[in-house]
Amino acid sequence: MAIDEKTVGTLRQDYERPPVDLSWLDEGQWGVRAKPGRRGLTLDEVNIGPYGEVPEETHNLTMLPRGAVSRSQVPRVRYPVEYKADVWSENAAMLYEEAVQRQWSSATDVPWETLKPLPDDLERAMCQLCTFLTEVEFIAGDTPGQWLPKISNDHYETKLFLMTQIMDEARHLDVFRKRALANGGGLLKAAPTGSLRTIINAKDFTEMSAIMHVQAEGFVQSMFRMGELIAKNEAEKRMFRLCAQDESRHLGFGVMHLKYTLEVQPWRREEIHGYLDESENADPQTGTFGINVAEALIILLGGGRDNTDEGFNRFLALRRRQMQEYLHRLDVAGLDDRLERMDPAIRFMIQTGG
Repeated sequence: MAIDEKTVGTLRQDYERPPVDLSWLDEGQWGVRAKPGRRGLTLDEVNIGPYGEVPEETHNLTMLPRGAVSRSQVPRVRYPVEYKADVWSENAAMLYEEAVQRQWSSATDVPWETLKPLPDDLERAMCQLCTFLTEVEFIAGDTPGQWLPKISNDHYETKLFLMTQIMDEARHLDVFRKRALANGGGLLKAAPTGSLRTIINAKDFTEMSAIMHVQAEGFVQSMFRMGELIAKNEAEKRMFRLCAQDESRHLGFGVMHLKYTLEVQPWRREEIHGYLDESENADPQTGTFGINVAEALIILLGGGRDNTDEGFNRFLALRRRQMQEYLHRLDVAGLDDRLERMDPAIRFMIQTGG
């Protein structure tokens, strides 16, 4: 299509250039130099000077990165969580660095070639367990994702850690789903656990973290550590070891966040007890796993349906270990009075080993 002469003339006109504003050249914290340390250029190395000053309370209602120069006429972004104590963990930066250095692939780092045909009862039990774990890891990834847009950029270390957790959980649900489908079995019954709903419905970050990181993921971690007994081949052993490695970071964050919150906001102790009261009793009929998963673990731990007595004894040992490690984490966090508030049957099991 031809352009008329008037349009051509307009395009050829010389326009007055707008004045150039270079005032930004004199802004910011010029001269702050971050240097790599023994572990490289980590978050600790860049958290220097004003960039390392974490506010106890933030009113940053924009996407301004911590330490940057604010600009007028920036639209607001509402971050509901304003207090450092509500989201902080002293080890978040370290855990983030570890997470990005220890990524693994379910496709290539698990020796799937070691899978061999199993008796039907063992294969079904493993598939039932993997169905449960796939479901659990979906919740463990979805829940941190809900909190990312609620936390200010002034507390970005927590946001970065949560992003790595989402990636970890994606890998976990991926690897357990693959195991369920890789040896002639498949996904079986979903677990009827209301505790998963309790996690994702949490309205407070500390509530979420105490229930998910400290309690729920702790219970799963105890099971991962028994992978040598549950696993029937090298692929399953590697799967449990790698997942346990990741899970340790999530527990570490949760324990240190709870510790920080109790130190800075000690008046919240009874509130936090209330969250744990609710979550510990979310499934009074089925417990942590649900009957299908419990029976699957009994079969796996016993080596088959014909050795359920041995499997049941090992399952009780797993339950006891779960609760002991859970109580130890609470003790480290400063909630050392939790035992007296637990269900009497659970307390008796812990104290007597019965």
